[in-house]
Amino acid sequence: MEYTYLGRTGLKVSRLILGTMNFGPQTTEEESHAIMDRALELGINFFDTANVYGGQFGEGVTEQIIGRWLAQGNGRRDKIVLATKVYNAMGRGPNEDGLSAYHIKKACEDSLRRLQTDHIDIYQMHHIQRNTPWEEIWQAMEQLVREGKVLYVGSSNFAGWHIAKAQEAAMKRNFLGLVSEQSLYNLTERAIEMEVLPTCEDYGLGVIPWSPLAGGMLGGVLGKIEEGRRASDRMQDRIEEHRDQIQAYETMCEEMGEEPANVALAWLLDNPTVTGPIIGPRTMDQLEGSIGALDIEFTDAQLERLDEIWPGPGGPAPEAYAW
Repeated sequence: MEYTYLGRTGLKVSRLILGTMNFGPQTTEEESHAIMDRALELGINFFDTANVYGGQFGEGVTEQIIGRWLAQGNGRRDKIVLATKVYNAMGRGPNEDGLSAYHIKKACEDSLRRLQTDHIDIYQMHHIQRNTPWEEIWQAMEQLVREGKVLYVGSSNFAGWHIAKAQEAAMKRNFLGLVSEQSLYNLTERAIEMEVLPTCEDYGLGVIPWSPLAGGMLGGVLGKIEEGRRASDRMQDRIEEHRDQIQAYETMCEEMGEEPANVALAWLLDNPTVTGPIIGPRTMDQLEGSIGALDIEFTDAQLERLDEIWPGPGGPAPEAYAW
């Protein structure tokens, strides 16, 4: 396993991040525990979850599964960097969502209880809340840090200017502020190259791409269909929209002798601003297979070919759309 610093911090994390969204809805608790054990054996030390994961409103099922795994002991908690999220509704009440100080405090305590731990290593805001002032958000986060319940704060689904506003407000308070941004980023979705990536690089945030395989579209979907697997109606629509690109991509991967999923992960790992992509295995085989991405090195010609198949926005703003 390869490790890197998370943004400008001194925290070392694995370059593949274990995503747990499937734990509960698609992967049994027993298999989820086995996947986490194997991830540790493979050297993956960064585990990402969220209070809303699990498929049952307000229950935090996935956090509970992780909590029961941590409760087995044997140093599990001290071997991982544990990240979870706050923002989405966890109840029907008027203050059970968002980023108010009220909700941040309660959501953190609830996550700690479900996770059966005394601290969260990276507490991520799952989305921006435009009507909550940064003074309130940072006051709440600072209090959690003082109490030892949170070590670092991250964001997710923030625009570049949201990150800038957050950091400027944090600096005025002499607070570390954000250390990471978790964004939608893959070969098919490259909008963050315009402003989010440059902002993260400038402020020293690690970038954690979610959906690195574009919901499976970059995972060899045409080959799987030929083998008799059936894609969802939504995926079939996306395939038809991008069939020529997908075919060109899978042909290139075949010529490289690599699995399409691993090429997609390796492309993200090749970006120096990216800390590591989130892999969300449903099965042990998917976890084991993703490790191969760490061994792929691209030639300049191969990177150019990927840009031709999946063109980006044209670089950072304003050059992406102006001179």
